Amino acid sequence: MTFAGSPDRVEARLVPEAGYELDTFRVTGLPRRPGLAQLRALLLAGRAPAACGRILDRRRPHVVLGAGGYVAGPMTVAARRKHVPATLTEADAHLGLANRLAAPFATRVFLAYDLAGKGPPKYRVTGRPIPSASRPWERDEARRRYDLPVDRPVLGIFGALAGAHSLNELALEAFGAAGPAVLHVCGERDFEALRPRVRRDDYRLIPSEPEFGAVLGAIDLAISRAGGTVWELAAAGVPAILVPYPHATGDHQHKNAEYFAWGGGAVVVRQTDLGTVPELARSLLDDERRLAETSAAMLRLARPEAADEIAEELIALGRAAGR
Repeated sequence: MTFAGSPDRVEARLVPEAGYELDTFRVTGLPRRPGLAQLRALLLAGRAPAACGRILDRRRPHVVLGAGGYVAGPMTVAARRKHVPATLTEADAHLGLANRLAAPFATRVFLAYDLAGKGPPKYRVTGRPIPSASRPWERDEARRRYDLPVDRPVLGIFGALAGAHSLNELALEAFGAAGPAVLHVCGERDFEALRPRVRRDDYRLIPSEPEFGAVLGAIDLAISRAGGTVWELAAAGVPAILVPYPHATGDHQHKNAEYFAWGGGAVVVRQTDLGTVPELARSLLDDERRLAETSAAMLRLARPEAADEIAEELIALGRAAGR
């Protein structure tokens, strides 16, 4: 297995660190406003399939998987030209622009959520793959890792990779001095500013956690944005108060959150109602029966075998193509 991507994006660091080979080609996102940046993006997009074709000639893959975003489009087009089965993944409850443009060239599109008008055989709902580091730890072991109480509920708070600033502020204002035990993954950006505001022993503030399964194993309830983390929460059976990022493209985070709310595993709170979250969290933590019910609902909604389903389909497509 090899990877292809942009030399200017995070994959240029993460892929070699993980021990895989990376082929790079120049491509960038398409700005919505006309201008020089949009013209440059269009020129790069026009050249990218040829560069991707050269990568395919060198690597001779059996099948191509695009993980969404503008990087996947040119490779999907090149694979179609080379008669290599090409597939795409969509992580949100909204087919993004890049995937909408690339889908006509793909053999299969793996969806995290059931989308209206996107049915088999081309579209297949698998859920979103869960990183192995996000498999939940056993509770006592996880709480020992963070020196959290084993006999009381623990509230988890986290947003996106960089941290959700409004959630970070809310957490410290509501729980920094008193309240339930807290495990707060705040992101690197806000960590130094938030750290002096923690004024009790059972509030754990950390900037990040590569072993996210330890976080999931330690908590009884999460306050979170509604990006890809929702699938990790579901696989761990962690009930959630989801506060979708209000500026997400196509409001996809709200659509993600509504899926889990509809299934009974989460409560959705709009950003404009953020002030209601602390009391809601306290009421849920005080209701053991409701926590158990919402935890069971999250587990029913989870798709922990998504990665295996996608891998099996990729192998089948490669074999069917006789490559």
